[in-house]
Amino acid sequence: MQLVRKRSSLVSEADENSADIAHDDEKLVDNARQYPEAFGALYERYHQAIYVYCFRRLVTPESADDATSIIFMKAFTALPQFRPNRARSGFTFRSWIFSIAHNVVVDAWRRDRRHISLDGAIGELVARHLVDSSGSPEDAALGAKEARQVRALLAQLPEGQRATVELRLAGLSTSEVTHTLGMSISATKSLQFRGYRTLRDLLRSNPRAITREIRR
Repeated sequence: MQLVRKRSSLVSEADENSADIAHDDEKLVDNARQYPEAFGALYERYHQAIYVYCFRRLVTPESADDATSIIFMKAFTALPQFRPNRARSGFTFRSWIFSIAHNVVVDAWRRDRRHISLDGAIGELVARHLVDSSGSPEDAALGAKEARQVRALLAQLPEGQRATVELRLAGLSTSEVTHTLGMSISATKSLQFRGYRTLRDLLRSNPRAITREIRR
């Protein structure tokens, strides 16, 4: 219960900060259109978030690296055609690049369905990339444990709920998730609510039932 409440409070902050982020992104996008080499600033800003999003779904660092490279190549190529629209809530550079990421990850996920254990080397790699490496060793150990728990819980959600919750964990606002997934705002809120309710029910019914094997 504590784990889910903590994650819910973190993602709720995305709505409050999305306007400022969108405004900053617009400046970076305008600059990158004029000077292609300036795309590096957008890459630096979103590389980690995109990589972690890919890692949550694709598990291996190789798959996440490949997907991340494809996503940014697609974004770089399509950037001249991208135009943010403030009249459309949630239509931002962040939602745009995560819509690319979502499609790339879904394609890769469908091509390569496997079972993979969170015990051992791969599990540790996943944990390290899902948590902040700063802080004390005790904080890092606690964060790694929570990251594994969150990942295992997310794997048990129905796909629509999982996609919505994972995008919220990636920092997107509700309106940005709506644009990314191509849904209505009411459908997005419903999936998000049901996703968190499912997570709470999983923990309430059996706190020890956090699976050690992830089915993708």
